[in-house]
Amino acid sequence: MLLGGTFFAVPYLALGIGAIPAAAIGVAAYGAGNLLFKDRTKIDLSDDISENDKESLKKAKDMITKLRDISTRLESTELVKNTKAICNTSDKIIDTVIEKPEKIKKIRNFLSYYLPVTKKILERYDEIENQKLTTAETKKFMSSVEEMISKIKLAFEEQLSNIYQTEMIDTDAELKVFESMLKSDGFIDNIDFDIDKKKEV
Repeated sequence: MLLGGTFFAVPYLALGIGAIPAAAIGVAAYGAGNLLFKDRTKIDLSDDISENDKESLKKAKDMITKLRDISTRLESTELVKNTKAICNTSDKIIDTVIEKPEKIKKIRNFLSYYLPVTKKILERYDEIENQKLTTAETKKFMSSVEEMISKIKLAFEEQLSNIYQTEMIDTDAELKVFESMLKSDGFIDNIDFDIDKKKEV
């Protein structure tokens, strides 16, 4: 609203533009401001998801945003890479559940424990890194966190894969049935994939 009002007042009062054109400029600026400054963590959630789960998903989106912010301050290239990968995978997990609300039960531990603890670990790492300490204990701590984050990255990717486990099993069964039908109808056995042999004919 402030942005739109400003863009109305400046043309109208300072530039002497008529009230109607100035109002049009203000409305346009207000709309542009909404697009520019809208809450990037806002998500549309299905009514099939409980209120508690909706709140958990919103908090997860906020945590992912904070993790991305932390990644911009880290010095270790590998840690930055793994943190960004964790954020990207986490986004995919959340987006998948938003599209498939029935999958929410598969990620409750992810929402309530895995993601919050990951955020806490990286916050502590960032805090200690900023102190520029060089003690043996500090180096050991930072090394253990870097190793742990690489494991968390793989674990989150596995979590995303597990969401699609049922679909993969069903599709695998369909592929086997389809292959059997192709064989029984003689289509597969009649296909010659030997390119060099075909060139000789």
